Amino acid sequence: MNFLDEIKKQLGGNLKLLRKNRDLSLDRLAQLTGVSKAMLGQIERGDANPSVGTIWKIANGLKISFSSLLASPVSDVTVIRAETVEMLEENNGKYRVYPIFTFDPVRQWEGYRIELDPGCLYNSDSHSSGVEEYMTVIEGELMITVSGTDYTLKSGDSIRFKADQPHDYHNKGEIRTVCQMVIHYTEG
Repeated sequence: MNFLDEIKKQLGGNLKLLRKNRDLSLDRLAQLTGVSKAMLGQIERGDANPSVGTIWKIANGLKISFSSLLASPVSDVTVIRAETVEMLEENNGKYRVYPIFTFDPVRQWEGYRIELDPGCLYNSDSHSSGVEEYMTVIEGELMITVSGTDYTLKSGDSIRFKADQPHDYHNKGEIRTVCQMVIHYTEG
């Protein structure tokens, strides 16, 4: 298989996966993108050689990046070794973020491990409209404030909330708090 054939196959597979994940028919995809149903079907099968303009129309219609349509597939199994994850820190190192699974444009989510030292208060800005956070406390205790309401979570507890508003994370306990966070991006 030559390079162009690989790109066509990748584009077709990504487009089909995106369409199915969003529960779109080819007709509806054609309406959203301005690309004919026949052309979209040919692209999904890897039979077409679409122009850059056509790929842009599809990306714009789906509200995704151009490059996400051409991205290589993710393996069926991905192992992330803790020692390979680059830590980001704020609040003088008291709030640590470990990006475990970086943003996936097809699935529209990213995953993190979060650590807060005792007494740490972290104020998070609002995310874009339609963004949701899913948080599970693994160790310790965490108070999350969303829309002025406090939610206290203990080890094993989880919360989901719309993150398009300011929200705070506060470790009021005496031990480190460790959480798993997933941020999901939906259409607003």
